[in-house]
Amino acid sequence: MNAPKIIYWIVTTLFSLTTLLAVSKYFTKTVEMQSAFTGLGFPSYIVLPLGFLKLCGLGVILWNRWPTLREWAYAGFVFNIILAISAHLSINQYDHYGAYVALILILSSYFFGKKIFKS
Repeated sequence: MNAPKIIYWIVTTLFSLTTLLAVSKYFTKTVEMQSAFTGLGFPSYIVLPLGFLKLCGLGVILWNRWPTLREWAYAGFVFNIILAISAHLSINQYDHYGAYVALILILSSYFFGKKIFKS
């Protein structure tokens, strides 16, 4: 196994674990997450669909069967993370540093995946 492949799987696994942790909070602590989303200016009903879509996106990235759909999954995660950062910054809430880590992980996964899978 070469170095780019090892790095790809490490960063993809770390991103997957952080996303699964967040999604588990969406489904187990729904009321708390809904109030957090409302505090950021988002509607409360978006929590469960967002959790479901994040699980689907992870499945597409990890299964790696459809290159075009995988590109869209990466794009969806990047858009979601950037919007989360901007939502936190817009209300002067500065506990968004985990989102920066997730952004670095997903971008690293994407670029190393492009190098490995050539798609």
